[in-house]
Amino acid sequence: MTAWAESLGGITYPLLSDFYPHGYVAQCFGVLRSDGKSERAIFVIDKRGIIRYVDVHDIDDQPDNEVLFGVLAQIEPTAAPPAPAPTPVIQAEPASDIVLYCTPWCPGCRRAREYLSSKGVSFAEVDITRDRAAAQRLRGWAKGYETTPTINVRGQVVVGFDQAKLDKLL
Repeated sequence: MTAWAESLGGITYPLLSDFYPHGYVAQCFGVLRSDGKSERAIFVIDKRGIIRYVDVHDIDDQPDNEVLFGVLAQIEPTAAPPAPAPTPVIQAEPASDIVLYCTPWCPGCRRAREYLSSKGVSFAEVDITRDRAAAQRLRGWAKGYETTPTINVRGQVVVGFDQAKLDKLL
């Protein structure tokens, strides 16, 4: 949660994270699965306690921060915008046979790094939170989403950590 909050550029809205074994809030909002884990769920609640936005998706998917900023601006149009994020680095895709597109907080990215390293495979890594041109490439491959990890193996793109596909490509 801390990494995601930092990626929002210092917003002043309170954030709540509710993980198992607690899970009470997730259960109340209907996003706690029977296995005790929740999907990634974002609820934007205004000052009067009215839910103004809901986004529920797979735990490994990162929400688009610009959508959230738009929702927050609609709720409180006179509020100061969030502090600008650090200037992004824009680079061409690294010259490597294998390129891992990731984010610092992504658990699937950690699994992909560990998997590739355990196979003795060298790879270049691109942080899409800093390289927005890379994030745009990734959205082109992932049906408009910034799904991480996404791995480019010699021109064959694997969206998400799919070990079976990677085994075939490696």
